[in-house]
Amino acid sequence: MNTIRHYIDQRALQEPQKIFMIAPEAGISLTYGRLREDSESLGKHLAKLGLQKGDKVSFMLGNGCQTTKIFLGAMYSGFVIAPLNLRAQPVQLEYVIDHSDTKLVFFSEDQRDKLVKALQKVKRDIILIQMDNDAETIFPADEDLGGIRIPQVDEEDDALLLYTSGTTGLPKGVVLSHRNMVAGGQYTTKAHGLTASDRALCSLPLYHINGEVVTVVAPLISGGSVVMPHKFSTADFWELISEYGCTWFSVVPTIISYLTSATDLDGKNLHLDQLRFGRSASSALPPALHKAFEEKFKISIVETMGLTETAAPVFSNPMDPAKRKYGSPGIAVGNEAKIIDKEGKAVPCGTAGEIMIRGDNIMKGYYKAPDLTAKALEPDGWFHTGDLGYMDENGYVFVTGRIKELIIKGGENIAPKEIDEVLYQHPAVLEAAAVGIPDEHFGEEIMCCVVLKPDCTATEEELRCHCIEYLGKFKTPKRIKFMDELPKGPSGKIQRLKLSDFERRDFHHDRME
Repeated sequence: MNTIRHYIDQRALQEPQKIFMIAPEAGISLTYGRLREDSESLGKHLAKLGLQKGDKVSFMLGNGCQTTKIFLGAMYSGFVIAPLNLRAQPVQLEYVIDHSDTKLVFFSEDQRDKLVKALQKVKRDIILIQMDNDAETIFPADEDLGGIRIPQVDEEDDALLLYTSGTTGLPKGVVLSHRNMVAGGQYTTKAHGLTASDRALCSLPLYHINGEVVTVVAPLISGGSVVMPHKFSTADFWELISEYGCTWFSVVPTIISYLTSATDLDGKNLHLDQLRFGRSASSALPPALHKAFEEKFKISIVETMGLTETAAPVFSNPMDPAKRKYGSPGIAVGNEAKIIDKEGKAVPCGTAGEIMIRGDNIMKGYYKAPDLTAKALEPDGWFHTGDLGYMDENGYVFVTGRIKELIIKGGENIAPKEIDEVLYQHPAVLEAAAVGIPDEHFGEEIMCCVVLKPDCTATEEELRCHCIEYLGKFKTPKRIKFMDELPKGPSGKIQRLKLSDFERRDFHHDRME
C-alpha cells in the first residue's frame, strides 16, 4: 500500500473536507477530497490524450496550485512525473526533455520561448499544454471522460524521474518508485514528529526533491497541510507563516543567510507562537550562521541532509534542542548509514570515509544508465553518496565534503567546508565557497569565492588575515575572489565545482598564451 494513490485515497476517505494545500496568490484552498477528484480527473484527461501507464509527464512551472496537483495527480494516475528545472540552461533543458522520453509538458506563458527553443532539436512529437498556475482547473470541466479508467498502481512502479542539477557533465535522471517516495515522506514525518495538525510553508521549488518530498509528500503522509506560494521571498516569508498558521518550514542555508541578513521582525505584529521549528537541508549549515539565525529569531533550526537519490531525507538532528549537534546533519532516521574506506570496508567511529546509505528511500537507479547505477548501488542495497565524512560514537554524521571537491594541496587533503565555516564567522560575509585551483608548485592551491552582505565591506587582505588566525597559513586561501552571487542549483545549493571549473579554464587559457 506504499503508493501516492493509497495515501490520497485514504486521506480523502477519512477527512474529505480537511484542507491539504493553500495557494496564497490564487486564493485557493484544496481539500483532500478535491485533491482525489482532481488527481483522478487529471489521469483520465491524460489517458484521453493517448498517454499510458508509465509514460513521462513534465511541467515547466513555478510553484502554485496547479503545479502541486499535477505533481501528485500524475503519480496518482500511474504516470511518471518528470519536472523540468526552470534554472536549466537551454542545452541542458533540451537534453533532459529528449533523454526523459517525456510525452507531455505543462507550461506557463513565461516559459514558452525557452521551452520552444529547447524542443527545436527534439525529434519526436510532444504534447504541449499552456496553463495558468492559479486557475481552478486545467481542462474543461464538462469534457466527457465516461468509460476512461486509470490503471492500478503498485509500490514498485516508477513515480518520479528527476534530473540532478550536476556541476559537470550531463544531468543524471534519478528514478524513484512509489515506495521510495512514500518512504521519503515517512522518514521526514518520523524525524520531525509531524502530525495532522502540522502545516508546512513550502519555500523550495517543486522541481527539486526537497520541495517535492519534504513539503508535499510528507504532509500527505502525516495528514497535515502545506502553504504553497509561487516562490520564496524575504518580503513575505514571515507574513505567510503568521497569516496561515504554519508550524514548520523547510529551507536551505542560503535562505537562512538571506533571512538573517535582510529581515527584522520588530514591530510587525506577527503571530509565530505556533511555529515549532525550521528545517535546513541540501547543503551544510555553517554553525556560525545556524547560531546567528536562532539568536535573532528565537526559532529552532533542525539541520538535516538529503539527496535526490534518497527521495530527500537521509539524516536529521533530533527535535530535542539539547540533543542536537551544530555542524552535523544528525543521525540516520528510517534508513541505515555507515562510513567506508577506499576498499569498501566499514571504519570505526571518528574515522573519515565515504558515507553509505541503505533503506526503502534509495532510488531504483539512473534512467538509461545501468553502468552509473551499478557504480552507485551495491547488490546488497547500499548506496554510494559520494560524500565524505565521519560518524561519532552516538551515530551523528559530520560531512567534510564531496569526494570530487577535496582540495589536495602538496599531497594533503583539505576539506573545503572547513574554510567556508571560518569565513562565515566574519561579520561581512554572506556566502563563501572554497575550491581547489591549479598550482604549479603545490598541484592545487586554495581559492575562496565570497559574497559580502549588503552595505558591508571587506578587503581580500582583511579576510586572509581572518583565515590565518583560525586556519593557519597552509589552509588560508591564496586567492579570495569577490562575486555578486555564487552559482547555485535549483535548491539554492552552491555549486562549488563550477567555481573550480571557471578558474581551471582561465588557468589553462593563460598557459596556452
